[in-house]
Amino acid sequence: MSTQPEYSAEMTPDELARATAAAMYENDACSRALGLEILDVRAGYALLRMAVRDDFLNGHQICHGGLIFTLADSSFAFACNSYNVNTVASGCSIEFLRAVHGGDVLTAEAIEQTLNGRTGIYDIRVTNRTGETVAMFRGKSAQIRGSVIPQQPSGVGSE
Repeated sequence: MSTQPEYSAEMTPDELARATAAAMYENDACSRALGLEILDVRAGYALLRMAVRDDFLNGHQICHGGLIFTLADSSFAFACNSYNVNTVASGCSIEFLRAVHGGDVLTAEAIEQTLNGRTGIYDIRVTNRTGETVAMFRGKSAQIRGSVIPQQPSGVGSE
């Protein structure tokens, strides 16, 4: 049984952001399989957490950079889709600053820097359990057609 959130014109921007994140997470098999947890979502903002499992380690016995990128990218996705407008990445980059070891817990905080027309810029800081910055990610977003949560026309479904 689906628990798909419904859009309501009466929602605050932060309520809409949380409902959008819930809908996206339900459809995001990758984030769920990796154990990503959404800690907070607001308009233009997302905070996610990921435990570094043993199967996330590369041949150097440190966290695979692709998984750190995935955590940052997912945080970016939840932040830039928080307005319930379908939004995709049009570019992104990451700087790895510190090795991450198995058993650590990473947190990715995505903060909207600018949203101008259909384009946004988001900075994502990835930190370890002790609060040290392990990576910095910058994403550029592009809004496309449609919405994450279907919007009902005014008056439909309100009784």
